[in-house]
Amino acid sequence: MTRIGVVFRLLLLGLCSLVLVPLQMLALRLNWSSMLHVVPMWFHKALLAIFNVRVIEQGTPPTDAPTIVLSNHVSWLDIPVIGSLHPLSFIAKSEVEGWPVVGLFAKLQRTVFIDRQRRKATAEVNDALAHRLVKGEAIVLFAEGTTSDGNRLLPFRSSLVGAAQTALMHDSVERVYLQPLAVSYIRRNGLPVTRRDRPFIAWYGDMDLGPHLKMFIRGVPLDVVVTWGEPIPFNGNRKQATASAEAEVRRALKAA
Repeated sequence: MTRIGVVFRLLLLGLCSLVLVPLQMLALRLNWSSMLHVVPMWFHKALLAIFNVRVIEQGTPPTDAPTIVLSNHVSWLDIPVIGSLHPLSFIAKSEVEGWPVVGLFAKLQRTVFIDRQRRKATAEVNDALAHRLVKGEAIVLFAEGTTSDGNRLLPFRSSLVGAAQTALMHDSVERVYLQPLAVSYIRRNGLPVTRRDRPFIAWYGDMDLGPHLKMFIRGVPLDVVVTWGEPIPFNGNRKQATASAEAEVRRALKAA
């Protein structure tokens, strides 16, 4: 990719942002529910198309039923990949809210932020999530609690799944679902992803974000498989339900 090509891609992304960011701000201010959920999808689709990321979707995404999506987490790129497929919101650590550019986009996506340093944070976030679930929304929880290297799946945490129990206490909610979601980066530049490629895709620990952004901006073709598992009706046991979702994600990753 030449320097001119990189600049052209960045200009395209800038133009998309100039159109879609004000539109989403207006939708939030005026509570345009129809636009509120689809504008972020348009942005994510444009970003992936501009930078040569192809998403291969398998399975059936969430319906209008209240759903907590439990996904593995490999990279910051997971968010536009998942966000391009279905109207949904994410859960993120509170630090993200203050990040330049990223924080703004997260808020426009109606992200639910959690402050892990506060003891009452989990209960407060569960209440906020339950409020969204009652409205029939789908919320993505990266259940590992952090990014991994993409070679293994970390144990899923069940604390925020408690929001499902809170939502069920509402008279209008008969059932809440947990839906497993597996994200697997399978090809880079047309070739199968190997351990050598992982540092260019996965972002975890104290790794520098630079190599990831450099790869992304250059538009190296990247293929991602996103596999929706069968929705699991929440039975009131968050640890058991979370373990079932983790097992399903693990199977899907092996298959991919």
